[in-house]
Order: sequence, then structure tokens, then C-alpha cells
Amino acid sequence: MPHRNVVSWSTLMAGYLHKGLAFEVLGLFKTIVSVENLCPNEYVVATVLASCSDSGRVEEGKQCHGYVLKTGLECHQYVKNALVQMYSSCAEMEGAMRVLNTVPGECMAWDSVTYVTVFGLCAQLKDLRLGLQVHSRMLKAGMKCDVFLSSAIIDMYGKCGKVWNAVKIFDGLQTRNIFSWTAVMAAYFQNGYFEEALGMLSKMELEDIRPNEYTFAVLLNSCAGLSALRHGDLLHARVRKSGFKYHIIVGNALINMYSKCGNIQAANEVFMDMCYRDSVTWNAMISGFSHHGLGREALNVFHDMLTAGECPNHITFVGFGVEPGLEHHTCVVGLLSRSGQLDEAEKYMKTTEVKWDIIAWRTLLNACHVHRSYGLGKRVAEVLLQMDPNDMGTYILLSNMYAKARRWDGVVNIRKLTRDRNIKKEPGVSWIEIRNTTHIFSSDDKTHPETIQIHEKVGELLAKIKPSGYVPDIAAVLHDVEDEQKEDYLSYHSEKLAIAYGLMKTPSEAPIRVIKNLRICDDCHIAVKLISKVTNRVIIVRDTNRFHHFQDGRGYPMLASMSVGCVAAPSLLNLRLAMQKFTKCKLRLFSKVSHLKNPRQSEGSFRIVTE
Repeated sequence: MPHRNVVSWSTLMAGYLHKGLAFEVLGLFKTIVSVENLCPNEYVVATVLASCSDSGRVEEGKQCHGYVLKTGLECHQYVKNALVQMYSSCAEMEGAMRVLNTVPGECMAWDSVTYVTVFGLCAQLKDLRLGLQVHSRMLKAGMKCDVFLSSAIIDMYGKCGKVWNAVKIFDGLQTRNIFSWTAVMAAYFQNGYFEEALGMLSKMELEDIRPNEYTFAVLLNSCAGLSALRHGDLLHARVRKSGFKYHIIVGNALINMYSKCGNIQAANEVFMDMCYRDSVTWNAMISGFSHHGLGREALNVFHDMLTAGECPNHITFVGFGVEPGLEHHTCVVGLLSRSGQLDEAEKYMKTTEVKWDIIAWRTLLNACHVHRSYGLGKRVAEVLLQMDPNDMGTYILLSNMYAKARRWDGVVNIRKLTRDRNIKKEPGVSWIEIRNTTHIFSSDDKTHPETIQIHEKVGELLAKIKPSGYVPDIAAVLHDVEDEQKEDYLSYHSEKLAIAYGLMKTPSEAPIRVIKNLRICDDCHIAVKLISKVTNRVIIVRDTNRFHHFQDGRGYPMLASMSVGCVAAPSLLNLRLAMQKFTKCKLRLFSKVSHLKNPRQSEGSFRIVTE
């Protein structure tokens, strides 16, 4: 073009933005201002700010904000909305609030786009009070609520924990599109209503609305929350059929789903088949290997991540590129605790200037329970109860420590204390999915329609494994009863009942997958290993800590090509040096990846319940 004006430049920049080429948009903006000596209008600036939002370039966004203030473009609605969106997308909430609070008085008329942007800000802040105020302002202003604005309101209430407010807004919509359906599914998912999220799919399709990549991501993550592998397999088939296989957000959700449903092989296949990966992809695969006990494979993926030029974040859990945070220090406490260096762990917590949370202290308390360090355990429990007097996990661990020491008076006192404070223990349950039906078992369960056959099957299995060396670990029964009764308690733990039922109802070559809401006990761990041998079956048990794979009488990673190296017990000095090395690597790593966008946080995690 011999003659180019602001409109032609704006069109070209918009094209680059829609293709995801944010860096090129910034380059064109620089050319307009510095080379062509043109004055960008509000539409050009909004496009530049959108490119900063998409790529996470907050510093460039701030420079653009400065240009906006210098040229007087801040009064334009497009620019104001783009500024709030840019700061929100880059997790600069103070900047977003500053834009809202400092715009000139004559420019305060909000349109629907402004409300969508501000509701998005409230959602990211999880600020229900602010969200309610904005919703009230919208109603008072008589703003017409279209499906896009309604979707933003649903998303805000969902992220602020008010799922039924979100559902009420959704139910009141006369017109719904894929965005409003996906928003309400996400609200259910984010608040733990996984079955309700999955149930919305069939209702949506009755209105002849087809799922998009974001809908599939929510549904697959809901399957992960339920460990519903078969349902996840069916959704995976629909993903392939619908043409969403190569969308990054869908691939990430598939990796998460398969990892949390116990099929790490399928998760790895999805990962290897992905054409494009972001930091969430790498983190999901690293976390999946880690939860399956595949430490060496997790490290291999981490090294591949660095080779690919992706920037690790705190979700990657390794300190390269980030300042050591609470999660990293808690990891050090966990390493020292698991290796039995409890005094070193306590010393590390006392000498490190970090505001420790309940998880860190409970990590140490659990180690005191495992290694029978009752004096230290009592001190740690006192700290925990000062932080949260209603934390049931602390009472359980303290009671179990008293029981192991045969201090039954202490057990009685703890139980009386929990009754007086009306604190209830979460009952231990295990469940197994067979032909689209989930069967739930509690310890010594007698409510299942096939209870008699299940108990007979458990008895048969225990009789088969005793010649292989199984001896009930009655020391694991923390009740003041006779040894015979302790053996009865152990025989019908919920995971044994679920495994027995799985063996009764599944084909001989099918793996058994059981989920447990508490940690598997030592006796069940030993018993399941031997059961896998006498039945020639692969058995996978997921508890709150990790996946346990059993085959041929051994507990080991599922993939035959994978092996986990033994790591020597770390010393406090070595751990401190490692943390310092992680910090020093920051500048070198950032120099390699500074051109990349800020990685977003991976979703989904295990809920920790102490047994």
C-alpha cells in the first residue's frame, strides 16, 4: 500500500491479534508511533492492550497505559475496558482497581462490556462483596442483561463460591448459548458439584447446543474430580469425533482426568500426542507422574520443559525461575520429615522466615506420628490447634499417636474434646466404578445388596494370601480391644471390600481401580500387594496422598519402562544449598524465556484428609 493510515494499521494489528501473534502487534504499534509518526486512536490502543492481556505482558501494558494517559485516550470506553482486562489478565488486581477508581467523572457511564470486564475482575479477586455491589449497580442502572453479561455474572458467583446464585441467574435466562451453559457447568465444577456439572451436558444438548473446547475441559475436569474413568473415556471419544483433540485446553484436561483416574499411561499418550503445549500441560504431566510415584519420569518431563523453553512456575514445584515460596519450603519440611530427620525439620521451620500454614505443620505432625516422636508431636499439635481449634485432622493424628503409645486415657480425652466442640471425623470410604455405576463402601459395610457375597470373597482372599506370608498388622488398629477383634476390624476395611467386589464383577484381565478418601493403612497395603499376586490382577488404589499400583505381589509404577530411583535422605545443609541454587538460576532462566507469556496456574489438586 503506497498510503497507509491508522485504519489500515488497525486492521492489520487486529488480524495479528486474532491469530495469537501478540508480539507482532506490539512491534506494529512501535512502528506506528516511532516510524510512521501517526497518532493511534482508541481502537488501536485497545488492540495493543488486548495483545498484552493475551500474552501476559504486564510491563508493556503499563507502558501502553502511560501512552493512554499522555494522549488523553483514557475517557474512551473501549480503552478503559481494555485496561481493566489487561491488568486482570496479568493478575495485577491493584492496577485494575486503580483504573476503575481513577477514571474521570464524566466517563463513568458503564456499558455491557464494562460490566463484563468488572465482573471478571470480581471473579478473579473472589470478592463476593464487590461482585454484589456491581450486580446491584447494574440492576439499578436498568442495564439490559444479554447472554454474555449473564455468563459473566454466573462466572463471578461461581468463582466466589455462591453456586446457587449462579444457578438462579442461569435458570432465569430466556435465551441461552454455549457460553452461559459452560459458565454454569464451571460454577458447579469449581464448587465441587461434579455430578451436577456432568448432568448439564444432556440438558444442554436437548436445546440443540453443542459443546465447545471449554465445555469439554470443564466436563473432563469434573470426571477427574469424581475419578470417573469410563465417563472420561466416553468424553474423550466425543472430543476426537468433534474435532477438539488438538486444542490445548482440552489436552490439558485429558491429562488431568486420566492422571487422577489412575490411568497414567493414557495421560502420557495424550501428552505425547499434543502438537502444542503450554505451562499447564507440562505441570499437569509432571504432577501426574509425581502422584503415581514416577519420580524419575517427572524429572525427565521437567528437563524436557526447560529444553522446550517453557518457564516453570510454583506449580512446577521446582524453584527454577521463581523465588522460593511457602510451597517450596513446605516441600523441604516434607523431605526432612519423610526421611526421619524430625529435629532438622523443626529447626528448619524455626529458622526460616516464612509464615507457616496448617499444611506445613501438619506435615511435621504426620511424620511425628509415623516415626513415633510423641513429644515433638504434642508440641506441634498445640501449635496447630492454636491456628485452628476446629481442625479435625490434628485431633485424629494426636489421638492416633496416643493410641500407638497405648495411652488410652489420652485417646479418651481427645475424643471427649472433639465431642464437646462438635467436631466430627470424616468417615473413611472407598468406591469403585463398575459398568457406569459407582459402588461405595465403608469399613465393615453391611449395607450393600451383595454384602454376604462380598464378605465371603474377602475371607476367601485373606485365606489365599496367608500362605504367602500375610499376617494381619493388628498394631495398626488403634482401639483398646482384644487382638481377635482387632483382626476383624482389619479384615473388612473399605478398600478390601471394594477390591473384592471389583474382582467379583469385572473380567479377569481388567485392572481394578479403587478410590479412597483417606490414606490407605499399612495392613491394607500389604494385603493388596499379595491379593494382586494370587488373583493375577493389576490393582490401583488412589488415596489422598498418591496412587498405589499393585501387580504380581509388588507395589510399583504401572509403566513397565518406568522406574523410580531411590533418593538418599537429604541433609538440612544440602536442602538449603539446593534452595539457594534454585534462586540463583532465576536470572539465567528468565533470560531464556523472557519472550514467553506468563504461565497460568494449573487447576485441580488432591484434597488432603488425614486419617
